[in-house]
Amino acid sequence: MKISWIRTETDNKNFIIPEKLGFNVVEIDRQEIIDKQIEKLVKDKYDTIIITNELAGFSEDIIKKYAKDKTVKIIINKS
Repeated sequence: MKISWIRTETDNKNFIIPEKLGFNVVEIDRQEIIDKQIEKLVKDKYDTIIITNELAGFSEDIIKKYAKDKTVKIIINKS
């Protein structure tokens, strides 16, 4: 199982613990590129991706592409 977290560069409160523990935490500079980042992580064989509620609002693919996909879990974390 490969897990990754996605947050914005300006987000200084979410996913700090996983980052300090050495897990893969990806920072994006613009919220609008969330779908591209999710797609990249899926291609890199990540099967669990955790994002903030704020970023989920910018994604069109969470519902369209990944809602019924059994190989990828997208978890939306409250801030």
